[in-house]
Amino acid sequence: MDAPDGAGTGKAPAILLRGIVKDYESGGASTRILHGIDLRIESGEFVAIVGPSGSGKTTLMNILGLMDSPTAGCFELQGRDVSRLTPDQCAEARGKTFGFIFQRYNLLTNETAAENVGLPGAYIGIPSGQRRVRAVGLLEGLGLGHRIANRPPQLSGGEQQRVAVARALMNGGEIILADEPTGALDTARGEELMARIRGLHRQGLTVILITHDPGVAAQADRVIRIVDGAIISDQPTERSAEPDEPPQGSGSVPVLPPDAERGRIALLADAAEALRMALHALQANSFRTFLTMLGIIIGVASVVVMLAIGEGSRRDMQKWMSRMGTNVLRIEPGAKMSASGGILTLQDARAIADITHAQEIVPRVFSARTLRYRDRIYACTVLATTPSFIRAENRVMVRGGFFDERDEEAKAPVVVLGMKAYLELFPDRTDPVGKRILIDGAPFLVVGVITVSGGSADGRDREDDIALIPLSTGEARIFRSVRINQISVTVDDYVNVEAVQDEIRSRLNRLRQQEDFRIFNQAAMIEANRNTQNSFRFLLGAVGVVSLLVGGIGVMNIMLVNVVERTREIGVRMACGARSRDIQLQFLTEAILVCLLGGVIGVLLGMLVSGFVTIGESKAVVTLAPILLSFGAAFTTGVLFGFWPARKASRLDPVVALSSE
Repeated sequence: MDAPDGAGTGKAPAILLRGIVKDYESGGASTRILHGIDLRIESGEFVAIVGPSGSGKTTLMNILGLMDSPTAGCFELQGRDVSRLTPDQCAEARGKTFGFIFQRYNLLTNETAAENVGLPGAYIGIPSGQRRVRAVGLLEGLGLGHRIANRPPQLSGGEQQRVAVARALMNGGEIILADEPTGALDTARGEELMARIRGLHRQGLTVILITHDPGVAAQADRVIRIVDGAIISDQPTERSAEPDEPPQGSGSVPVLPPDAERGRIALLADAAEALRMALHALQANSFRTFLTMLGIIIGVASVVVMLAIGEGSRRDMQKWMSRMGTNVLRIEPGAKMSASGGILTLQDARAIADITHAQEIVPRVFSARTLRYRDRIYACTVLATTPSFIRAENRVMVRGGFFDERDEEAKAPVVVLGMKAYLELFPDRTDPVGKRILIDGAPFLVVGVITVSGGSADGRDREDDIALIPLSTGEARIFRSVRINQISVTVDDYVNVEAVQDEIRSRLNRLRQQEDFRIFNQAAMIEANRNTQNSFRFLLGAVGVVSLLVGGIGVMNIMLVNVVERTREIGVRMACGARSRDIQLQFLTEAILVCLLGGVIGVLLGMLVSGFVTIGESKAVVTLAPILLSFGAAFTTGVLFGFWPARKASRLDPVVALSSE
């Protein structure tokens, strides 16, 4: 046992242990399980390690299979010092060098027999097509060709054990580690399994068998006895000198594709394999998956609906503001920093009438009044103004005409109805021109019907809820006052707005001896409104994001529960060669997939709900931006809230994970 490595052959032994010690810490106390193990196993040997329960044989096997690391001592695997390997290199060595046969099979219940067998191949980069061909070949060689599509719960104990054997052979590893492989089998099936294991040894594989059964151990070529963490004997068996017959139906192991064809796992292949595994896991718990997605669905739908409401409101306000024009100034009474102030009069309007670049000066007096036609009564805004209103505003005549200068001079009792006022008084849509209506009891002749340019035919536009009369008529018959509410000034070009505004301020200050008025620049109003709308949309979006955040926390909680429930599965994957990044990628993919699927459903639900949402006269409008934002938010949620559970899963100790219930 102390001979130089590979003495007589020039080849390093498969396993070489020198002074291996293993301690476990528990409650602040240290317990030594292995006491200075020295062991040499040559390539192609069939070795049985026997001992009573608690003797340390399973701990020794975990160290041999790179599932655990010794506290002290030297471990060389095929001439490589294991202590120099990183965790991922150990995982790669498990995948390529070892094949594990577990007592409890450790098959993944959500995978078919072929998928279980092919699992180790996924972690060393065998393409899925080649992986399936090899898995099917291995199963057929073990008499399970008719069971390749069955899942473990549909297989008998013996069939599950054969699937476990096939999985151990998947990657063509040179060393088979079998931990109590016959412990859960009856005598007949145990003998059949041992015959297959001997067949594997005969094909040149190194077999290390862990057992407490002397009868099983006797079928090996060499028996190592371990008691209380120390080797007490290492002897050849009588079988080592006897020829071994091939087991019935054992078949041959299909040839593994050469490394040159396999290569290392590319990122794309990693992602595709993680996606396949994630879909399997989510389908296995479909109801839980739906409940997990529910928070994301509600969050994404909230984002879509809220932003659709904001977009609808923005468009509606933009439409209304655009009709007012960006080259219009509005003068109203009141100090700059206060609502109090003087009144505007026609003298103010005349004082600014000849300003250069000022095209139309339109004084206005308005208030809510009652209109009546026969038995129809309607309250709306009555606006007294000048004939220049029709030229200054974005309005079109639907019927009749607008009042003119002669009507203004004569204080004629004529009225032009807005579309909405017209429809309220004349619901049968008869021609109102020539009809007489009452405004606060005073008779007026209808001379026309007006609407905003591009306005709706049903009078839904807010600016159609109006009745217009000459300014002089309003002063004499309705308002009994010369107090003007507003003067609008139309500028010939947008670039001249600031200059005209400054001139108006200068003239009115000289006339009034104080600045007890306010001038509103429509461009500034539109910009202020745009900022308000953006803030409103941000607020609505924030409400949806909060819902999405709550959904993300739910995803993280469920994924953490998944890690706990699937700890043994993680251990199995690690035993099959999964690296930390493979485990992390799989669980992260599950979280992202849940969030993206929830995002798709949430977007569809949000679009459906948005189609029925109307606030006032504004309808919700779904655009591409909220949809892309929702998908981006769902993906980000999956990454952020899936990262911690995935990281926790990837950092599990393989031995602890595999031994969990």
